[in-house]
Amino acid sequence: MKKIDQIESLIAGKNAEEILRTIASLPSERVVFSTSLSYEDQIITHYIFTNNLDIKVFTLDTGRLFPETYDVLGQTLSRYGRQIQVYAPAADQVEQLVTAKGPFSFYESVEARQECCRIRKVEPLQRALRESTIWVTGIRAAHSAGRHDVTKAEWDEKNQVIKIHPLLDWSQDEVGEVIRASKIPYNKLHDQGFVSIGCQPCTRAIRPGEDFRAGRWWWESSTSKECGLHR
Repeated sequence: MKKIDQIESLIAGKNAEEILRTIASLPSERVVFSTSLSYEDQIITHYIFTNNLDIKVFTLDTGRLFPETYDVLGQTLSRYGRQIQVYAPAADQVEQLVTAKGPFSFYESVEARQECCRIRKVEPLQRALRESTIWVTGIRAAHSAGRHDVTKAEWDEKNQVIKIHPLLDWSQDEVGEVIRASKIPYNKLHDQGFVSIGCQPCTRAIRPGEDFRAGRWWWESSTSKECGLHR
């Protein structure tokens, strides 16, 4: 795609903050950033807000997040004095799911878990991305084996947007250094062995030597654990 090539050329050789400035300045583009309030996403939020960039920041509230995740949302709003748009799942879909299958159906099978993720995360994301042309994410290649072939600019066929990953090649150490140096609010669960933080019933801390994603949907045997937001 010609547009992808142009954007790749524009961001080539730039650091994460420069990439965000470049993307935000593109004429006629509607740029959004989805934050899960993770280490990585907090850094991108910091860059967007401190540079006053024209990028809409939003988050998905599944209704089952950790109290610590809500805490960091509040701290972030207080620190920067900027708005983060919250998208929640459709109440009628949640009501139908829980009524028909109970509150913990996602433990029963991969298909049941994906159904819950679709209602609580994927559908709200699709609403959040409507009318957007560029979607910024905090994805790092180190997050999972399936992301090693991802490029910093790629076409998302399902959502019909260009995805930009400014931190794609960052290491975990680099992420931690920026969080500490800039005193960026972060989820305190990261200090307790939680590296990838999602819904409370579906996330645990990882043990030494475990894969980055081992704490997500730990009861599943699949080595490729995704909720449908990313690959």
